[in-house]
Amino acid sequence: MAIELRQHLKLTQQLIMTPQLQMAIKLLQLSRLELVDAIRQELEDNPTLEEVQETADTARDGEEAEMTPEPAAEDTKEVIIEEKINDDIDWSNYLEEYNTPGKIAFESESQEAHQYEAFISSRESLSDHLLRQLSLISPTDLEKRVGSLIIGNLNADGYLKVSVEELAELSGESVDMVEDVLETLQSFDPAGVCARDLRECLLIQTRLLGIDDPLVMEIISHHLKNLETKNFKAICKALKAKLKHVVAAVNVIRTLEPKPGREFNEEAPHYIIPDVYVYKSENGFDIVLNDDGIPRLRLNSFYNKTIARGSGVNATTKDYIRDKRRSATWLIRSIHQRQKTIYRVMESILKFQRDFFEKGVGYLKPMVLRDVADDIGMHESTISRVTSNKYAHTPQGIFELKYFFNSAIKRMQGGNIASISVQAKIKKIVESENPQNPYSDQQIVDMLQDENIDIARRTISKYREMMGILSSSKRKQF
Repeated sequence: MAIELRQHLKLTQQLIMTPQLQMAIKLLQLSRLELVDAIRQELEDNPTLEEVQETADTARDGEEAEMTPEPAAEDTKEVIIEEKINDDIDWSNYLEEYNTPGKIAFESESQEAHQYEAFISSRESLSDHLLRQLSLISPTDLEKRVGSLIIGNLNADGYLKVSVEELAELSGESVDMVEDVLETLQSFDPAGVCARDLRECLLIQTRLLGIDDPLVMEIISHHLKNLETKNFKAICKALKAKLKHVVAAVNVIRTLEPKPGREFNEEAPHYIIPDVYVYKSENGFDIVLNDDGIPRLRLNSFYNKTIARGSGVNATTKDYIRDKRRSATWLIRSIHQRQKTIYRVMESILKFQRDFFEKGVGYLKPMVLRDVADDIGMHESTISRVTSNKYAHTPQGIFELKYFFNSAIKRMQGGNIASISVQAKIKKIVESENPQNPYSDQQIVDMLQDENIDIARRTISKYREMMGILSSSKRKQF
């Protein structure tokens, strides 16, 4: 068999990721805050792009500026600066100020200099709070240095996660010295701070609060595991105590703070700004895109005139301006395409989930990405990018767009129900149960089957863990 080389022509179609398509995909999957940051960065890097200032007369002034001719040279008048001495000057104060060795501030000037509305209060951190208390006890230089080292190794909850031996090695002091300073810090506010574990934290709080109940101390010292699982019978058997006494001691322990540094948490809350609003009106529902805070962009007219004029501009500069104009145009078009796509996706979601917007979570229907993709003629990956990190303000509350896509659970007599609706029913059942006799997972299964919902017990357990609901044994209260 002979081997030879031949040439063949083959026509194929292949998707090429053009710069325009790459930018559109990138902006489509960005959240609102990330989009604003990307626009601000482009405004800094691209001189041909500028932000439109939001004023009432912006468009009108721009048109008048183009239509109104420049005034003739003979119409212009010479500007003359006239200096006049103000007769209201207090010359006595003026002479006194410059005849004194120090600086004098008049009462009116001092009042204008201090604008108390401009001061912003800063929240005190846990380390600052402890260091301030340490300075109040007049420590020695050695105690101050070791105390600062200990405070610097506390985590956000106020626990010391470094051993005393390591602290002694870092400070170059003895273990006993570090232990003494640590014991002093453990008496500071908040109660329980600088503890090395939960047991020590709770014991410090009982000592500082004057709780001297032996049963409370014994449960904290040796039975925290049984306390966590609410195995009160094991505690009663081990301590040979009555159940009512153990329950009373547990109620005292519940008043203690397991995380002393919680109140000094410096993490600021992150507020959700919806990307789209859905309002109920007389004719149904109205969809309004939220453009507040997103800069409005346009091309800078100066560079357009520079390219059009042509003279006095070298070829390198022209190519640079053209590239930047092209990039700015792609950005503006991609932002418009992003907003348009979000609107179409929200419109499709509203069509499929109309009962949810009118009646609530219990009426949410099963829906997947393919349903919306087929409805608006886009790919599932595009719908996935649009719904990621995008939020909608609805009559039922603020929800991520991903919230409306969920799996289906079969009903016993035909039909399907959304998994989110089943989770809402489970939460409602748990909230209405008797705390002294909570429902087990199997009992919840039986109750849902009475409502024509066919679901397995392991699915109930999975949904319960997803919602942060404890098991029946841990929910039980005495």
